[in-house]
Amino acid sequence: MTGIALAPDALGPTITIGEILVEIMAVDRGTGFLEPTALVGPYPSGAPAIFIDQCARIGGSAGIIACVGDDDFGRVNVTRLRADGADISAISINPDFPTGSAFVRYRNDGSRDFVFNIAKSAAAKIDLTSAARALIDRSGHLHVMGTALAIPGAAEIIEHAVTVIKGRGGSISFDPNVRKELLGDTETRTRFAGLVDIADLILPSGEELFVAAGGEDEGEAIRALFGRNAGEVALKRGADGSTVFTREGQRIDCPGFVVEEIDPTGAGDCFGGAYVACRRLGMPIEQALIYANAAGARNVTVMGPMEGAGTLAELDAFIAVTPGRRS
Repeated sequence: MTGIALAPDALGPTITIGEILVEIMAVDRGTGFLEPTALVGPYPSGAPAIFIDQCARIGGSAGIIACVGDDDFGRVNVTRLRADGADISAISINPDFPTGSAFVRYRNDGSRDFVFNIAKSAAAKIDLTSAARALIDRSGHLHVMGTALAIPGAAEIIEHAVTVIKGRGGSISFDPNVRKELLGDTETRTRFAGLVDIADLILPSGEELFVAAGGEDEGEAIRALFGRNAGEVALKRGADGSTVFTREGQRIDCPGFVVEEIDPTGAGDCFGGAYVACRRLGMPIEQALIYANAAGARNVTVMGPMEGAGTLAELDAFIAVTPGRRS
């Protein structure tokens, strides 16, 4: 196997901790929600939920610690995750708060306007329940999304999970998908740095590499991460594909696929879910990268942040008929 291996899938499921949302999108492009507009949705969403759904669809064992409301928005998420093979035993239901939501409208230039309800929703009510403890106790890998650091109580659950899973010989991956502006307070910044320090695999995208490692040069930032704990860095390059760097000095580039982009939301999360699952199932980096690129590319071809998450068979079919980008 090329590079460092994550803990094998046989040790226990990959788990993640964080928000479950529904996403509701404006049909027409424009600016904001200041006037009536046609909407489509709800779609199951939330970065950790998208990640773990793709992980499960690949065939890796996978579960999530989260909270939803006692409403249809919660049920549509739980139903999807269950159907796709994820362990939902640690998803709690809060009868007093609604499931989190995100209303999204694309502007003509491709940027997006959002109206979120996370902080005042069930998504912010996650807790270290007995079911969550039980899932952590049998897990082999923890994947942390930077977005989870904005959720009250998530950091304490993550710290508990790190201790238990590392104690079992498990591994940690970290997707630092958080803007610098959200790392303003000292406590959040310290926790973010702590996750960079312990992660076996880091999966940044664009500027997130420099948020995690500092500096302005890609090579310098990669070396800084290997100076901490990382054994692999999987750098997402959007439509241009991805690159994995290993502590041993290897660089593996994988071109992206040429597709018509319908909805880019969730592409990076699908990439991560596929890559982590494939590595834990024993695939070499080169093969895992092809599947991860395919998972991200396939997901952008349909509306909805996890509607394009693919099984291995679906990704094989996608790879067979989809041209790759030339480097």
